Amino acid sequence: MEHMKAYRKELWMNVSARRGYIHVTREVEQALEESGIREGLCLVNAMHITASVFINDNESGLHHDFEEWLERLAPEKPHTRYLHNRTGEDNGDAHLKRSVMGREVVVAVTEGRLDLGPWEQIFYGEFDGLRRKRMLIKIIGE
Repeated sequence: MEHMKAYRKELWMNVSARRGYIHVTREVEQALEESGIREGLCLVNAMHITASVFINDNESGLHHDFEEWLERLAPEKPHTRYLHNRTGEDNGDAHLKRSVMGREVVVAVTEGRLDLGPWEQIFYGEFDGLRRKRMLIKIIGE
């Protein structure tokens, strides 16, 4: 059995709107190549409490549906609807949207590749953008 390795990489995101979805599968695959790990697990997580990492289909209609669905669940305005915003923030909705969409994904690594199912792709979801935020990729294995 080979020695267990670990690899860590941060990706910086800057979504130019309050909300948006960025397809990051290729960046995660590149990090996996850099790691040299052939068998293991790959964790990808948003390092901000108003952003998400999730797996789904890379289809623009679906992304539009996410936006409308999340806005019905936790509308951005009026900002006064959220007690959190009494702190001077205006992002109470973004915290709730992140809770629904999730913090991270874990993907198996098999023979040096992400072991994703058909149509599965990795996305960074931003719910309080217009500033730089980080996403972490952590890969462990052999």
